[in-house]
Amino acid sequence: MRLVQRTSLRPEARAARDFLAIEGLPLDELRALLARAEELLPVAVGDARGERTLEGRVVANIFFEDSTRTRVSFEIAADRLGAAVVNLGASGSSASKGETLVDTARNIDAMGVDAIVVRTSISGGAALVARHVGCPVINAGDGRHEHPTQALLDALALRLRLGKLDGRRVAIVGDIANSRVARSATHALVALGAHVHIVGPPSLVPVGFAQIASGAGSISITHDLDSIIHDLDAIMMLRIQMERAAASGIAPDYRAAYGLTSARRARLRPEAILLHPGPVNRGLEIDDEVADDPRSSVILAQVSCGVAARMAVLLRAMPS
Repeated sequence: MRLVQRTSLRPEARAARDFLAIEGLPLDELRALLARAEELLPVAVGDARGERTLEGRVVANIFFEDSTRTRVSFEIAADRLGAAVVNLGASGSSASKGETLVDTARNIDAMGVDAIVVRTSISGGAALVARHVGCPVINAGDGRHEHPTQALLDALALRLRLGKLDGRRVAIVGDIANSRVARSATHALVALGAHVHIVGPPSLVPVGFAQIASGAGSISITHDLDSIIHDLDAIMMLRIQMERAAASGIAPDYRAAYGLTSARRARLRPEAILLHPGPVNRGLEIDDEVADDPRSSVILAQVSCGVAARMAVLLRAMPS
């Protein structure tokens, strides 16, 4: 028997099944993924049975950064489609012995997995892995760069409540500088025609952020949430990224200026909706009664949409 080493060369068709960023994703592909995710939503939440399209496939989740929602969401998405899942974190793996992310991914790829899902604190880490393995790679969040499946689920949650996003006004509020969620969401929403208001203290809003995305929509930056709050269709509150040194850029009066308090919620349109990628720093970004208000909060609906969005991405990575 001849020993065959799996090649790390990436045929163009294989590379096209990577899902690394919203930036640069063709609009028709973005729309197709959203439509597929919406179709899959009943299966994702367990209200309907779908075909186990990925039966016999193996998905490896390489999560070298803490996560609950994203990791479990990918696990459930793969399971709903019939795929087996292997989970690997930095703790308890060879990474704790000094092995690099790329070497870990290459070894997992050599075991014959069909797709790798990567979460890492390294900006650009998912793309780095993709250049060194043969199977499709899905970015589950890489440093301050992007979180593309989060953008999909956010857009889906918005579309389910608001209908078309063209012309809708969406504010993204908080720690923009450290947020891959803000970057991916802005790319997606602007491409889909929404007007995105980037809101936060000057210390947490990068200069030039208004130029990062292009599409039918637009981006504007303001440091005064109260000046625009009455005109919004949706508001996305971001988690203050304490682990990425964001605390140094937060003034003691952050909640008073940017928190979604009950008083500030009353100034939103009655039909306006609230999003948050989680986990929520309650009492800082959002008051409890606002976060838990079923009339406006779609935070839990985002979680459900996340399973459907990740099912759609897995099917794109591993077509039958």
